[in-house]
Amino acid sequence: MDSTRRQLLLAGMSAGVSGAVVGAAPALAAPAIRTLDIEANGLRFHALEAGEGPLALCLHGFPDSAWTYRHLLPELARAGYRAVAPFMRGYAPTAIPADGDFSTRVLAADASGLHAALGGDERAVLIAHDWGSAAAYGSLIDQPGRWRRAAVINVPPWGVFGQIAFRYDQLKRSFYFWLFQMGVAESIVGANDLAFIDGLWRDWSPGFDPSAELPRIKPCLRDPAHLRAALGYYRDFFAPDRFGTPAWAEAQTAVLGGPVTRPTLYLHGTQDGCIALDAAGADAVRAALPAGSEVERIPGVGHFMLVEAPRQVNGRILRFLGPA
Repeated sequence: MDSTRRQLLLAGMSAGVSGAVVGAAPALAAPAIRTLDIEANGLRFHALEAGEGPLALCLHGFPDSAWTYRHLLPELARAGYRAVAPFMRGYAPTAIPADGDFSTRVLAADASGLHAALGGDERAVLIAHDWGSAAAYGSLIDQPGRWRRAAVINVPPWGVFGQIAFRYDQLKRSFYFWLFQMGVAESIVGANDLAFIDGLWRDWSPGFDPSAELPRIKPCLRDPAHLRAALGYYRDFFAPDRFGTPAWAEAQTAVLGGPVTRPTLYLHGTQDGCIALDAAGADAVRAALPAGSEVERIPGVGHFMLVEAPRQVNGRILRFLGPA
């Protein structure tokens, strides 16, 4: 077992891991969380999974890991799904792509490729948060037939995000977009055992103590090559030398410019310190999604609602997705 896998296993043990199986004891009848490795879209992904049945693919963001879904995976399993949460491309112990591609196009292809590699069919559902949302929107737009429904958290559809991204208040929140374009960013973010990440979690989920979450996240990013990979998502999307150019717009439109046609639940925390979405913004999201979709601002929670209020958020997601 390599050092990163060992760190992740030890982190999981604090949530009830035993060997390669994570979760409560069988006597409690809680579906166990297992680990697996799978090849998809030309890359080896490490993932957590629980249950059997139609696929429920759960995609995380930055700075985060598949462990953020540890509360939701067993609930999806109880509802009859095979719930799988991969560590996203470049997040240890998932591999770093040899070509260094972290474009939105390839993130969407990862979601579609994981659907195929995991044996998903038209009953599959998609749950996504933060950068996972960009991957989810891309797959929903490019290959909608793979998914029955989706639940997306804290990143609005591209058309709405584009409306708010360059407002002054949002630019202040999004300072890290531009910091991450700089070569010195890796040293800044990596310093003092990734203390920068501690700050982001506290800013983005005000009042929430992330001390139990950070030991699950930092092993994914502690190695400089994996940290560089995570920053690559921002460098491929927001690079000043091509952001907004015709070539960039064409590439983004291919996976983010079309309509989402599958019913989608959109959730956003009213205390989100990463992306501010007011009632008018929620109305814009509602207008951007198809019939059968639902939009809700969750009071009192921030960016990382899956661990801030898991019972409330899980219940909301499961009510929308329905049983498998």
